[in-house]
Amino acid sequence: MALPPAHPERQLKHRRSIDVAVYACGGGRWEVEARLVDVKARDYPLAGGVRRAGDPVHDMTLRLVIDEQMNILAAGAQTDWMPYPGHCDAYGDAYGRLVGLNLMQRFRQSVKERLGGIQGCTHLTEMAQVLPTAVVQAFAGEVLDTQESGQAQTDRQPFQIDRCHALRADGEAVRTYYPRWYRADASAAGTLTPPSPPQTSK
Repeated sequence: MALPPAHPERQLKHRRSIDVAVYACGGGRWEVEARLVDVKARDYPLAGGVRRAGDPVHDMTLRLVIDEQMNILAAGAQTDWMPYPGHCDAYGDAYGRLVGLNLMQRFRQSVKERLGGIQGCTHLTEMAQVLPTAVVQAFAGEVLDTQESGQAQTDRQPFQIDRCHALRADGEAVRTYYPRWYRADASAAGTLTPPSPPQTSK
């Protein structure tokens, strides 16, 4: 389905940018850094004064240290621009509660339980939800085996099969690119195999 056509006279009012960068640190350690920035295209009145057009309403960063099994070893957040200085950034070490979670095991649900509502910052907590798939992309081909190579030895299907619509085990993409793992009757028989856990490189 195509995008709805953009209105020829539309006017930009607000832009939210979320940037996620993943860094290899050696020794099986990785850093995940997510930054959220909200900017208005006009002067914006806040309780504490007017925020000028182009100045951030929010500018906040969440950083995780993880291992190659996607366990969170360290976590913290920092807010540089906010609507209520001294209040928005008063969450202390709340985001340290992410330590001990695994990005691929009930992560999103656990984030809501530990940091939802008044327990954390709405925007930081929401931004955390995008991290699992971003890390999968970073790990693809380095930590996670996403190709047919080496599968004969491990006898495990590539990590991404059965994790999205395009790569369903009975779909055309799998039949074309991963024929070994194609199962024509997977949906009809109700026998979709659960995805394999992340495979780490040696």
